[in-house]
Amino acid sequence: MIRPEPVRQGVHLPEDDLTAGPWAPAPAAKRPFDLLAASVCLVLLSPLLAIVAVIVSATSPGSPFFRQTRIGRDRRPFVLYKFRTMYAGSPDDVHRQYVSRLLTEDQPPMGGPRGLFKLEDDPRITPVGRLLRRTSIDELPQLVNIIRGDMSLVGPRPLLPWEAELIGPAYSARFLAEPGLTGLWQVSGRNKLTMRQGLDLDLEYVRQRSFVFDLVILFKTVPVVLSTHGAQ
Repeated sequence: MIRPEPVRQGVHLPEDDLTAGPWAPAPAAKRPFDLLAASVCLVLLSPLLAIVAVIVSATSPGSPFFRQTRIGRDRRPFVLYKFRTMYAGSPDDVHRQYVSRLLTEDQPPMGGPRGLFKLEDDPRITPVGRLLRRTSIDELPQLVNIIRGDMSLVGPRPLLPWEAELIGPAYSARFLAEPGLTGLWQVSGRNKLTMRQGLDLDLEYVRQRSFVFDLVILFKTVPVVLSTHGAQ
C-alpha cells in the first residue's frame, strides 16, 4: 500500500498538479462494507442514540437532530444528519467568515484542539453540544447517510455548498468520491494543517483509495476519537 508523504507546514500542491490524475476507482468492496458496518453500528448504538436525543431535547429547545445540505459525490447535494450541538436558530456567519479566512490566508487554524472546523469557545454551542463534539458523538447520525449511500465510512470531508464554491475548480477531483464520516485529512493532524493542506489530503485519498487504505484510516480514527480531537 502506498502511504502519503507527510504534508509540510505552509506548503500545498500547485493547481496543475491538483487537477492531474490518475484517480483511483472506488474499491469494489467499499459499498458492501459501508452498508454492513454502518447497519451493525446503528443497531448496536441505537440505545446510545436514543439517550443522546432525549438529553439534547431536554437541555435546549428544538429538535435533537441537525439537518444541513452538503455536497456529495459528483457534486450532488444531500441532507447530512447530526445531533444538534448549537442553540436552535444560531446564525452561521461566524463559521462562514472563519472558513473563508482559513482558505484565503492559508494559515493554520486557531480553533483549538477540537479541530479545524470547530471553533473554540463558540457561544452558539450548548454545554451538551460541547461534550458531543469533543467525543464525536454528534457525528453518529451520519450512519444513516452511509446506509442511504450519501456518504461512506471513509472519504473527503462533506463540504457545505458555499465551501464547495469557495475552493474552486482546482479541487474538483475530491468530488469523485463519496464524502466520509472520517478520512485522511481527519487522521493527519487536521488542527495543525492549513485548509489547503487538508484539501490536498482529500485529493491524495482519491488518488490512493483502496479497501486496505480505508481500513488503515478507520483504525487510525480510533485513537483520534479517544483523544477527543474528533473525527470529522
